[in-house]
Amino acid sequence: MMATRARCPVTSVDPAEPDETGDADAMPAPPRKSLSRNSAVMVAGTATSRGLGFARNALLVAAIGATSVAANAYDIANRLPNVMFAILAAGVLNAVLVPQMVKAFARPGGKRTVDRILTIGGVLSLAITIIATLSAQLWVHLYTHNWPPEMVALATAFSYWCIPQLFFYCVYTLLGEVLNSREQFGPFMWAPALNNVVAIIGLGIYLWVFGPFIEPASTAEDLANISDWTPDRIALLAGFATLGIAAQALILIVPMVRGGYRWRWQWKGPKGELAVVGTIAKWSLAAVLVEQVAVTLVTRVSAAAAVAASPDIVASNAAYFQAMSLYMVPHSLVTVSLITAMYTGMARFAVTGNIPALRAGTSRGLRVTGVFTIFATIAMLVLAPLITRAAIPTVSGDDVIAISQVLMVMMLGLVPLGATVMIKRLYFALEEARAIFLMHIPMALVWIATAYAFQLFTDPRWWTVGVAFGMALSNWTGVLLRVGGLRRRLGGGGGARVLRTHVRALVAGLVAGVVGLVAVRFAPAAESLSGWGGLFTAVACVIIIGSVMLAVYAAMLKLLHVSEFDEAVAPLMRKIRRN
Repeated sequence: MMATRARCPVTSVDPAEPDETGDADAMPAPPRKSLSRNSAVMVAGTATSRGLGFARNALLVAAIGATSVAANAYDIANRLPNVMFAILAAGVLNAVLVPQMVKAFARPGGKRTVDRILTIGGVLSLAITIIATLSAQLWVHLYTHNWPPEMVALATAFSYWCIPQLFFYCVYTLLGEVLNSREQFGPFMWAPALNNVVAIIGLGIYLWVFGPFIEPASTAEDLANISDWTPDRIALLAGFATLGIAAQALILIVPMVRGGYRWRWQWKGPKGELAVVGTIAKWSLAAVLVEQVAVTLVTRVSAAAAVAASPDIVASNAAYFQAMSLYMVPHSLVTVSLITAMYTGMARFAVTGNIPALRAGTSRGLRVTGVFTIFATIAMLVLAPLITRAAIPTVSGDDVIAISQVLMVMMLGLVPLGATVMIKRLYFALEEARAIFLMHIPMALVWIATAYAFQLFTDPRWWTVGVAFGMALSNWTGVLLRVGGLRRRLGGGGGARVLRTHVRALVAGLVAGVVGLVAVRFAPAAESLSGWGGLFTAVACVIIIGSVMLAVYAAMLKLLHVSEFDEAVAPLMRKIRRN
């Protein structure tokens, strides 16, 4: 364990400002910034990207609908590179590379090691992408159940254009982790905005050429319309999606070069140089494979709902994607930004064996993220239909109900999601990847069992809701397992203080939630809103009711002496006072 290594004296609990010395890297290193500054930069980038993402999703729904045959087929195709990326990058590269790059950049000649990681990672990513693209139809069959041949053929055609995104996702991650390890956090979070801009342009051209989606009278009529999907129409829709991911990846070359790092081909190196990377990657890959087995099985449940419920329109895999996009907004804005900013510093603490600072930073991160995720959970539970209408104004009233039902159930797992992501990263920093693998097994079993229980015992309209509920239960299973394991490895984790903060935040959130429920009673029903007037009404209701809830929440936190809220908003308040 890392705890046996020489420890540095603790002078700060801010993971972004570790007190350490070591050999200077040969390259110029960007100056370190505070955690709040780094988080603010990433929140701004993520918020911009998410805002553009809402516009992109609205155009996508206008083009192909939210519960149509084409929407479900496109969702499967666009899901495939994301699933493969989760296996190759989210589970292996993201978690493994930052600690190893921090080590490399901290020693003379470490650039060669980073060059080698990028070379091997890039070549393997390209090879896997080519193989996956050629076997597109097999992947479509794997993720669907009882789909008619026409839907399978359309999803396969989309897949040939979408799966190449995998290579660019991996390049984006590899280059982004070089930037993150050198504390250049901004470009990694701002690059997705370019992806959304390219996708919006493509969807605008598509709508101009082919016109908006027209809701069919029945599923049978919708299936008959598949013949309208010509190769040029498929290429325009899916091709621009892949072009956006390529732009998102390649734009990172500019800040990487400006920051002083220039990649060189480096395939070979000293024996055992990447042994630790290989060991950690092996277990993290196994953990993600377990997770993706669960994803595959539950996706089949949600995809089957579209066919089983015919001729009724119900939430299926495309509606699940739309709900997931909304669910991930607070997680991406706060939790991911904070964790990314903290992780490089925490990796340094783990490398130097500074366990007390690592423990203090973990407690701080869990408390601050908890204050945000608890409010986000309650606010989105109260406002789910209005948020759905405001974020995706092109969906029908029935689609608003279907998507918001899935979203509300998903929100039950937001708080543990933030905690599990942070704790998982810490396990990787401590080079304890095997523990992550073992914990993923019960998480996957809970998710699968819940989804299939809903499929067996409920009407098809609830199958996708059951998948969302299973994900929430899986997140809670993960956080309970991971917290216990982390406490043993760190010799404690400030659990009592973390629990007190969460309980007080929950009390404050419930009070705000009651106020929000009363206010929603005076708002129009989201499913009845339509057109530009409906969009503006939904947006106004979300802003007004959300602001009232936030004010009540902040006042209650102040009354309950929850200092983490003040700490989180302090940089913003200082800027407001200066202006």
